[in-house]
Amino acid sequence: MANKTDVDSQLMDWYRQLPTRRVDLVGDYAGQELFIVEGDGLLLQCFDDPALNFTARATIIRHLTVHLPTSHPNIKLLKFNSALDPAFQDYLKASGAYFVMTHDGANPVPLERDPRLAKKHNLHLETIERQELQRRSMFRRSIFCFIDLGYNVALIHGLAWLDTKVKGLVACGSIIMTMVVEGIRKLKTATRIDHTVFSAQLYQQRNEESSPRLPPDISQDDINLLLREAAKEAVVTERTLLTMEALNLMLKEQSADLRLAMAMLIQMLVISDVGISKRRLDSPAIANRDRLKLDEFLERFAETSVILLQKPIWKDLCSHNSLACDVVDLIDGRLFANVWSELDKPLALGMLSPRLRTQLQKYTKLLQNAAEARELLAGVRSPSSLEVQPPTKLRPLPSDSLSVLPFSHFVFDKHMKPINIAVRPSKEPSGRSAKVFREVSHWHNAKRRLDPKASHALSDRDQNRALRRNQFFMAEMASYAASLTGVTGKILAPELITVSEDGKFAKETTERNKENEPTNKQRKGQASKGASSAKAIIAANIAAKGGGVADKTIAAWKTVRINLDAERSLQSRYRKTKVYLRDLQDDKKTVIEAEVQCYMLCTLLKIHRMLSKQADPDVGHQIDGVNALIFSTIRGLTTARGLTKTIANQIKSVSQALKLSDPGFPATELDRKLTFDPDLRLNEVKPAASASHEFQLLQCGPYMDRNLDSAPDPRIKSFNPDGWQRKVLDELDAERSIFVVAPTSAGKTFISFYAMERILRKNDDSVLVYVAPTKALVNQIGAEIQARFRKQYKYPGNSVWAIHTRDYRINNPSGCQILVTVPHILQIMLLSPSNARNWSQRIKCIIFDEIHCIGQAEDGVVWEQLLLLAPCPIIALSATVGNPDQFNSWLTSTQRSSGFDLTMITHQHRYSDLRKFIYKPPAKFVFNGLPDPSFATLGLDGLDGLVFVHPVASLINKSRGMAQDLSLEARDCLMLWRSMCRHQTQQFSVEKSVDPSCLPPVIRKAHIIEWEKQLKALLKSWMLEEGSPFDKVVEELSKPIEEAKCPKSYISRPEENAVAMKATTVDEDDLYGATLPLLCKLQERDALPAILFNYDRSKCEGICKAIMKQLKDAEAIMKESSPAWKAKVRGYEQYLKNKSKQNPTKAAAAKKKGRANDEEGMTRADRMQDAASEEVDPYANFNPDAAVDGFHFANIAKAEATELAAIHKELNRRGLQPWLMESLTRGIGVHHAGMNRKYRQAVEMLFRKGFLRVVIATGTLALGINMPCATVVFSGDSVFLTALNFRQAAGRAGRRGFDLLGNVVFQNITTAKVCRLLSSRLPDLTGHFPVTTTLVLRLFSLLSESDNSKFAVDAVNSLLSQPRLYLDGPAFKDQVLHHLRFSIEYLRRHGLLSVEGVPLNFAGLTSHLYYTENSSFALNALIKEGYFHELCCEIDTAESRVLRKLMIVMAHLFGRRPCRHSDQEYIEQIVKRSPSVVFLPQLPSAASRILQEHNQQTLQIFATYVRTFVDQHIHSPDHTLPLTGLPVGGNEDNTAPSFLNPLPPTKIRSPFVALSGHGDDFTSIPDLCRTVRSGVFLEENVIPHLDVYPDELETPFNAYLYDFYMHGNIDALERANGVRKSDVWFLLNDFSLVLATIQTSLANFMKIPDTSADMEDLVGGGDEGNNQDDDAFAAVDSGYGSAASSTFDGSAATLPDRSATGKAKKKVEESWETEADKIVEEEENAWDQEDEEDDDEEGPQTAQEMEQGFLRIYKAFSMLKREFDEKFRAMFA
Repeated sequence: MANKTDVDSQLMDWYRQLPTRRVDLVGDYAGQELFIVEGDGLLLQCFDDPALNFTARATIIRHLTVHLPTSHPNIKLLKFNSALDPAFQDYLKASGAYFVMTHDGANPVPLERDPRLAKKHNLHLETIERQELQRRSMFRRSIFCFIDLGYNVALIHGLAWLDTKVKGLVACGSIIMTMVVEGIRKLKTATRIDHTVFSAQLYQQRNEESSPRLPPDISQDDINLLLREAAKEAVVTERTLLTMEALNLMLKEQSADLRLAMAMLIQMLVISDVGISKRRLDSPAIANRDRLKLDEFLERFAETSVILLQKPIWKDLCSHNSLACDVVDLIDGRLFANVWSELDKPLALGMLSPRLRTQLQKYTKLLQNAAEARELLAGVRSPSSLEVQPPTKLRPLPSDSLSVLPFSHFVFDKHMKPINIAVRPSKEPSGRSAKVFREVSHWHNAKRRLDPKASHALSDRDQNRALRRNQFFMAEMASYAASLTGVTGKILAPELITVSEDGKFAKETTERNKENEPTNKQRKGQASKGASSAKAIIAANIAAKGGGVADKTIAAWKTVRINLDAERSLQSRYRKTKVYLRDLQDDKKTVIEAEVQCYMLCTLLKIHRMLSKQADPDVGHQIDGVNALIFSTIRGLTTARGLTKTIANQIKSVSQALKLSDPGFPATELDRKLTFDPDLRLNEVKPAASASHEFQLLQCGPYMDRNLDSAPDPRIKSFNPDGWQRKVLDELDAERSIFVVAPTSAGKTFISFYAMERILRKNDDSVLVYVAPTKALVNQIGAEIQARFRKQYKYPGNSVWAIHTRDYRINNPSGCQILVTVPHILQIMLLSPSNARNWSQRIKCIIFDEIHCIGQAEDGVVWEQLLLLAPCPIIALSATVGNPDQFNSWLTSTQRSSGFDLTMITHQHRYSDLRKFIYKPPAKFVFNGLPDPSFATLGLDGLDGLVFVHPVASLINKSRGMAQDLSLEARDCLMLWRSMCRHQTQQFSVEKSVDPSCLPPVIRKAHIIEWEKQLKALLKSWMLEEGSPFDKVVEELSKPIEEAKCPKSYISRPEENAVAMKATTVDEDDLYGATLPLLCKLQERDALPAILFNYDRSKCEGICKAIMKQLKDAEAIMKESSPAWKAKVRGYEQYLKNKSKQNPTKAAAAKKKGRANDEEGMTRADRMQDAASEEVDPYANFNPDAAVDGFHFANIAKAEATELAAIHKELNRRGLQPWLMESLTRGIGVHHAGMNRKYRQAVEMLFRKGFLRVVIATGTLALGINMPCATVVFSGDSVFLTALNFRQAAGRAGRRGFDLLGNVVFQNITTAKVCRLLSSRLPDLTGHFPVTTTLVLRLFSLLSESDNSKFAVDAVNSLLSQPRLYLDGPAFKDQVLHHLRFSIEYLRRHGLLSVEGVPLNFAGLTSHLYYTENSSFALNALIKEGYFHELCCEIDTAESRVLRKLMIVMAHLFGRRPCRHSDQEYIEQIVKRSPSVVFLPQLPSAASRILQEHNQQTLQIFATYVRTFVDQHIHSPDHTLPLTGLPVGGNEDNTAPSFLNPLPPTKIRSPFVALSGHGDDFTSIPDLCRTVRSGVFLEENVIPHLDVYPDELETPFNAYLYDFYMHGNIDALERANGVRKSDVWFLLNDFSLVLATIQTSLANFMKIPDTSADMEDLVGGGDEGNNQDDDAFAAVDSGYGSAASSTFDGSAATLPDRSATGKAKKKVEESWETEADKIVEEEENAWDQEDEEDDDEEGPQTAQEMEQGFLRIYKAFSMLKREFDEKFRAMFA
């Protein structure tokens, strides 16, 4: 066996290579899933807090064991020996835990810089390093074990609480970001690890670790005897019993003297008697020798207590005597030290209260040395003769600290009346700010801010450019719209909308709806009666016309049928007939619909007979599918138009022959002879099933009638809406807000378009805003609107619709009636003063699609703010809301406060069902071409390697319950019923009412829904009952999954004439090799198109490349070995020779392009002759270089060659990589956010057309994108594959109108994860605190610059009148207003707001950077204090040094990506060997000093907020523990003995923290937020501050921005900085946007000519480059210019040589340690020199000097942006 050092070395190497991702742990990742918190990791994280000093592992375990079952029954506390303990592994299997949260033992602070370790232990550094290594090793052993068991691990010390809400006045986090270590067990490491041996080694080492043992001189019998004797005394609580027994044991073994024991006894009494807030004490002055003595005593006391707590008799004894468990407050070390230090004073004990002295005498009798103890008490004098000192009073704070600057604004004043805070006179700014801003403020106020829209006219060139761009995008949207509506090759024909009289549209439609609303009785038979009456009317009309239309229609059908009869393939005949009927005009369907369907039925019968004669093993599934299709066709014929007696008789005979239920045909008088011979031959057809019910349930579920309470409605022409849809229409007509929750494919889309049509018909001014979460969805909705609506306007500049995102605009956003945008842009527009008096007041409706995005960590607050600011009724849509009732309650209250009613409408059923499968790839795979698809088979059942997953089989964890949206299709219900019947008992029986025989003869989807409801209710009752057959049912339905094995081999085309290929070995865990076999299986069942979801962008591309390589390699082998192919090529070459003889001019082009398409120099007769010859020549369209059929997935019939050529041209000139172009030609696309926008659009369009049949994507296609597919594959696991993302992505399968059934396949995902995804409940939507400081500032800007417009005033009043300001938050309005007042105070003190509420100075810059809060306020502080003036004064003489420092500062402000808690070995192995600095160098000292001063000022402001709020609103004591709710301490009215000199109790700090001596003086904002008392809302993230490393933060920031700026090496960013390549572009683009915002704001502030820009138009460098490309291409296409005019060119940028030799690496490694110090040293020297120069300056700067200073700042930021963007574009050119 390897020694311990070797194991540790391997362990560290393994851990270092684990990938990590930073995720929203609860909101996105875990949701409502159970997860495990590893206790030792939690204790290490808590005890490592320098503000606390305690150790209480055993007492905490005991406390939680006793109290958690009462306070939180769902949280269980369990204890195991190790992660490899068999009992623990059994628990993991039973619990279904999602992940494990623990610590990895890393110390964020380098040991030589961490004073706590040496001071605490008084040890040498080497000893501390050894202990640190042991700690890391211990925790990483556990992590290894967890990951080896298949669990991801969340690092508890990486938690970041980005948002907090108050729930029951106990702070609970909603958005918790942390690093998640992904569970990759098979890493390709340099040091290979045998997991079995390694696990055994770790387990042995863990077992060898010693646990507390009994002292050798105390026997087990002695302890049992002492415990029994003590139990006879009148001991009140568990704490007193434990203290007495521990002291007696220590006195007996002489490990403690009596004085220490008495001190501990008195400490115990004080803890029990005195309130926790009165126990705040100073640390006594004790000599070092005595302190060591106390420490040894406390350590021994704690060890002895642990021994007692771990004894089995202890729990029984405490439970038998009903002792209250209060051991969590066992030792107060500071109190103990104070008592011990006072014991030698004669008057000390006499100052105890009579109550305490009595108790002390009682407990003294129980001590081992009771006689000696009584002697100590004998000299105690009566307290009446002693002078009792009054308790220390709280020192009053200066009046200034409890007052605020004056402020008054008529809109805010009425809301803040209840807030009573003293106001002090305003003071002039002091220090550097006065020097910089004394004149600037005046200068700024003298001139109103520039309004770009009013004062900045576009030049002719810019106008032409904008026009070309708009035309370019409009042309794109037209193509996009064509793909959505299926009008390829035709002209879009949107409906012309005309304006009706006000209210007429809504009123008439509502009245018509009421008149046509059927009663319940009418609905029952309306389908047949309505159809019958309609047919009668139509028949009468046809008769009146003399039958002319009918005769022509029948004649045309005869011609078509003759061509159909010529089809050799019956399957092809059926498909073509189906297409013919689908495309037939409505008036012609009236005549021949029934006959065409009858022809299809006869074709199906022929297919049935043909399949019955085949011996193929898969033919059984096809026959079942054909039978189901026959039944569906027969049922459809009952309502078909043109039904005759002859057809009805034919159908009845077919039903009887197949023993199908009679669907019931309506009586008809129409009759005529069929135009074809049915040729039924029913005697050759086998019956479909012995029982019709069984047949329908097993085979016909997808074909069942899915109408749910459907009825005609005059408002909807295209379909008959269901009942819930009609209710939606009624609410919209009543102009009420609605919240709709319905699954994907249920039919939510029409809601939006109906609302849009209402707005368009109302007038020409009203505006509807459609808010979508992604730009892809914005583009789709815009295209659909273009395809649906058109309108004629009186005035130019108006349009039906417009798109507005940061990237681009189409049409004028303020001149359209339907604006499609993203949340950030709508927020900017609503808060724009220029819109307040016009556009904002025209908004009549806002649609929030995918409203569940409100729960996102990053942009959720913007959604929430929009809902609060909405000036009109809203439409909120979602398919995935975990807590709809709670969300509806909050949404209703917000809408009601704005004057609107809201109605929630829910619908729980998908239109098409989803069938789930787990894929097991074959061990050997032979690919010799794609297989031919089968016919009429739905689902993937029966295919080798694809295992069906019954939804109930996922319920392996009963504690999780049953998800509300767990749905069962018809055959699932039958399988469940059968299993329940087999396992029922007398106590748990299956009622007769759920027997399928109770279903009607012809089963509809509505009947299945009701049956499913009954079965699930019964199953749920079994789930909750112990001893029920539930587990047996789940076990039976899970057997196919458990027994599934990988097939031994798979040949894609086993036909005799297929080319022989070499078999390849397939690794189950290799997505690249296992995906093509899966796609072949899907092709077999005609289950393409498919979308493969993988949440790693690089893997998406890798999968595509792997499939491409396999296809091309197999194709090459086929071409080399296939005689048929060689013969075809020879024929083609002969064809070219013949063509060249006919036309030598054309031959050269034919050889070059593969076909003769160059017609120059030919006469018209020549062209006609060639065209005629090409139609009959089999080689006319042959291209030997094109992908061969069977070796590509493209459906070439679905896209025209000219269209594909145009797409290729567009993508080629955008520099798309060749392999992506080639993959499109083979029918495969890749879709993720890192792809070019034009390429993504091409993928979407070609997939919708059906040309692409395989798309590999991340989550970009999950949110509402119209990408219908037959199958969704989850290809590989990911931390982002959550319950929410699963439902979103799976919803793409089986879209309404496209598929009768959707398939969901899990590839390389564990069965446990599959079950979890299927059975997990959706996460609850949680909110954010929306009244951020930037929002407050933007509201003041809105009021001030719109001259207090009605819209602005209403927006503020609506926001501040909300009873529950944010989702999942209580109604604590007073606290919100209090917080608001101090946000205003912050803005006042930092020169951003005047006393009248007018924004000042750089309020604009700060507002425009709202998305970077709180970095924007830090930037303002640096500008205000003159830092950038001094930094940039040398921009003309020391450009490089200034820009480098500026980059460091900007990275600290806007690139705050925390590093992992790094270890020394990581630094040695990775950091020192890379060109990256990795750890961001410290801020320049001057900037650091300014930001720390800014933080201290902010701290004072918000500490005052807490104090004043507590004074006015909180009067209850803070003495309960947050988790268990247990009160701690004695009576709050009792005070500590005066001889202890207690400190005054804290007011705003938690008394629990105050036990360590802390008062109400806080060192930092995190200190304030994390230790504030309960009952106060105070979230660190919404207080405008920025912690500075290393003074205020322990963990350094990642230097990815600075490193990129210095070396531009993407590989180094990924390897050393840990930034994934797929994320680099987005991170750099975000930072470029920040620089653009700062540059533009500075230009507007200084009124620099020709630089004014609308903030809505600002984009990052990457987006700007894409836009410039679009402009260039638009110029070329329109003839205005050439592509060469594009400025998106990286040729001018110079990047460092990325090739590194060994010598260079050595140099980097040697210089790494000094790099950061060198940077800091240089800037400190420079600043010292500048400070000396500053001391010599006299008088304030003039306005001209300050203006010059701002110009230099502007120049520096412009240069930095230009240099950064050049490197950025050069890298991604």
